[in-house]
Order: sequence, then structure tokens, then C-alpha cells
Amino acid sequence: MAIHPIEYRYGTEEMKFVWSEANRLEKIMTVEAALAKAEADIGLIPKEAADIIEASIGTVELERVNEIENEIHHDMMAVVLAISEKCEEDAGKWVHFGATSNDMLDTATGLQLKEAVKIIEDRMQKLLDVLLVQADEHKHLVCAGRTHGQIGVPTTYGLRFAIWASEVARHIERLEQLKPRLLVGQMSGAVGTQAAFGKDGIEVQKRVMEYLEIGSVDVSNQIIQRDRHAEFVMWMANTVTTLDKIAVEIRSLQRSEIAEVEESFRKKQVGSSTMPHKRNPIKSEQICGLARIVRAMVEPELLNNTLWDERDLTNSSCERIVFPEACVLTDHIIKLGIGVIENLRFYPENIRRNLDLLRGLNMGEAVMIELAKRGVGRQEAHELVRSSAMEAHESGKHFKEVLMANPDVANYLSEDDIVNLVDPDRYIGTAVEQVEMLVKKLKNN
Repeated sequence: MAIHPIEYRYGTEEMKFVWSEANRLEKIMTVEAALAKAEADIGLIPKEAADIIEASIGTVELERVNEIENEIHHDMMAVVLAISEKCEEDAGKWVHFGATSNDMLDTATGLQLKEAVKIIEDRMQKLLDVLLVQADEHKHLVCAGRTHGQIGVPTTYGLRFAIWASEVARHIERLEQLKPRLLVGQMSGAVGTQAAFGKDGIEVQKRVMEYLEIGSVDVSNQIIQRDRHAEFVMWMANTVTTLDKIAVEIRSLQRSEIAEVEESFRKKQVGSSTMPHKRNPIKSEQICGLARIVRAMVEPELLNNTLWDERDLTNSSCERIVFPEACVLTDHIIKLGIGVIENLRFYPENIRRNLDLLRGLNMGEAVMIELAKRGVGRQEAHELVRSSAMEAHESGKHFKEVLMANPDVANYLSEDDIVNLVDPDRYIGTAVEQVEMLVKKLKNN
């Protein structure tokens, strides 16, 4: 019986598999095999035993591991016994030699995280690509810029997408930077001294991680320190917050009274059970809702670093939830975001309507700057334009009419000047150039 929505509603199958019980067991056994090979290399255990251990792990069944765990109530020892059962001759006595549970568990987590990060990296690159496409395609699409929820001076849709693309590119860079700190394993022994490996402890750890193709901790106690994992969870929280921000903007722009953009809406899609006309931004809303869950994972993972002495077990149960949920939901959110952005529908007529909604008032800055250029002090020009704007607002006249009728303005600006200054298409600064520069930069990386 499915209980958690991740089981039946959210998440990709590839990310779910990474955190599945079967894959977890496979990764733990892979670490056990790597340990045996490393120990055989330096003569700690017989090479024949290491070969048998490596061959045996493929025959261990999850059901048998769970059966043993139900008897002994120790998850890692259940794996050790299940592998030992499958080993021929006396090779089973060398399974897990010199290691402690978390040497296997934390290193296996490193292998799972490596798989999860690869999936997320690919997804993030796709997200960046669709943002860059939208930025380039809409770099000339002038629209109303807004601050405080009020219409300000013009901007372009291309610049909006470019800003988001730049942020996503920074997340990709951050992920690349944290990988060496995150994708690591250990063979530290009971409290970190490697005493059970004798003088060969450092070499054992080095060789194991070389076999597994992940990094190695410099030092640790019984566990890998959780600042590494907390950094990744915070990265995920930061990343989904960017998607949250994008989704909030799309939801706002899809409001009926704004209606500039819209999520794709399928032919037979239903918006409401009682209001048949509805076309709700449900995917963007799902992004916003699930982002809250990922952000909520940050504090538990930070607390997982504050353990007693060389370790306790309070992180273990917590991370059984944090790692799968955060990774599955982050991947799901990124995939949703790609679909929403890639299939976004634009309504140019509404974009133009909103751009002209204030009847020229949103072009006040352009007029003020030009007056200042022509000799009116900047502060004086601001007051001149402000008073004219308030008059236009109260009277309902177009801003250009009020400006043309103002003798103080007429001393500096002709009617043609004013017409040009209140044209929003003439006041987008370097927006197009900024988009082109960013697209070129990020496509070349």
C-alpha cells in the first residue's frame, strides 16, 4: 500500500531508483567488495578470499538481508552475514574485515550521491538551455517592468529569462564546486583511528576509493562529517528556490487581469471541478509547494552534524528521509520547471495592453532624464515630471497631453520629443545587448 506521494505522484523513476532499497544494498556490497580487493592488494586478506567475496555479492538477495535484520536488529551486520553465507570455502570470515558499519554506509551514500548528482546535473543543463532559448527568442519583446507590484519602466521578456538563466548557471557552478567535498568515502574504523587496519589504514582507504572512483576524506571519526551533506541539501534548497521564484512570476503573469503568459493547457485538461472555464497554473503551483518541503530539509541536515563525541545514531533515521526526499523532489521540481518554461505560451496583445495601461505614465523616468540632459536640474526635473504625472493620473489624460500643455516642459521639449520619450519601445536601454552577451557566454561554457 503506497503512503508517501513520492511513491505514486512525484519524482522520476531514475532518481527514485538511486534511493531504492535495492540500489542501497548494491552500493553497500560494492563497497564491501572494494574493501576486500584493497585489503588483498596489500596482503591483509588472501586474494582468493577477495575474489570470492566480489563474486558472491551478486547472489545476495534483499529478502535474505531483511530477514537477518529482523532477527538481529542491525542493518549493516545483516548485510555482512548475508554476504558471508554466499561465500565458498572460508572467504566469508574476511567480509568487512577491519571496517565499521559507517565505513560501508557512508561510502555507499557517496556512491548514491554520485548517481543523484549526475541526474541533477543533466537536468540543470537542460533547464539552462530552455531558459537561454526563451531569452534569445524574446529579447526584443518589450513588456511592463514592475516593482512593488506596480508598473514601472519597460523591460523585455528576454532580460527576465536571461536573469533566471544566469542564476541557474551559478547553481550549476556551485554544484561542480561542491562535488569534491560531497562525493567521498571513508575507511576509518571504529572511531576514526583506522587501528583495525594497523599501519595500512591510510593505504586501504586510498585504494578502496580508487576502486569506487570517488574522493577520500582527509580525516574522519566513525562517520563522514555532515557539513558535506548539509552543503548539498542547502544547494538543493537554493536551487528549488530559484524555480520557486520563476514559478511565482509565471503565476502572477498568468493572473486573468494580467494574462501575459500561460502554462501549456492540454485539450482535455480540466481547470476546476466546478468552474469549467478555469486554466490554472497548477505546475507552477506544484513547484512552489514542493520547494517548501526541500527548504525544510536544511535544518534537519544541519543538525545531523551535531552528534555526540565520535558519533551517535541520531543522523541515521533522519537521513533515511532527508536524502531521498530532497533529491527526488529537487529533481522533480527541476523537471517540472523545464516543462513549464519550454512550453510557456505568450500573449503579445496583452503584453502590449499592459505596457500601455498607464497611458504613458510609466515613461516618466525617460522624460525626467531627458529634461536633466537639456539643462533642468535632476531634482527639479523629477518634481516637474512628478507633478505632471499626478495631474495625468487625476484627470485621466494621456501623460503626453499633460506634458505638452506644461509650459515649463515645453521650454525644453518639443511635441515630437515628448511623443518619442513616451514610446516604451525606445526605452529598454541595453536589455537586448545584455541578453545577447549572456547567451553567448553561457552557450560557450
